[in-house]
Amino acid sequence: MNSPVNLDYDDFVSQVKSNNSAILIDVRTPEEYEIFHIEGSLLCDIYNPNFVNEILSLDRNKDYYIYCLSGSRSFQAGLFMLQNGFEKVYNLKNGIKHLLKF
Repeated sequence: MNSPVNLDYDDFVSQVKSNNSAILIDVRTPEEYEIFHIEGSLLCDIYNPNFVNEILSLDRNKDYYIYCLSGSRSFQAGLFMLQNGFEKVYNLKNGIKHLLKF
């Protein structure tokens, strides 16, 4: 089975900016999203019971760049996407935790 391509932050941002068919997905909770998210990202909460339907309704021909706080939830979401016919799935390796100011 394939795994999502793990990208470090610089590669992730560079690819999103240069890819016209890139879709950016945040798989964290609405509360986390409200505190901070990458501009232009779609919220698809991996813990929401409707997550599967939200993901399966997406165009499988697009390129998906997914992220969460640490990279774990987004990696799992990426695995699910690949198991369901998505071909181009990229994961932000260590998430966005380093972008948050505590």
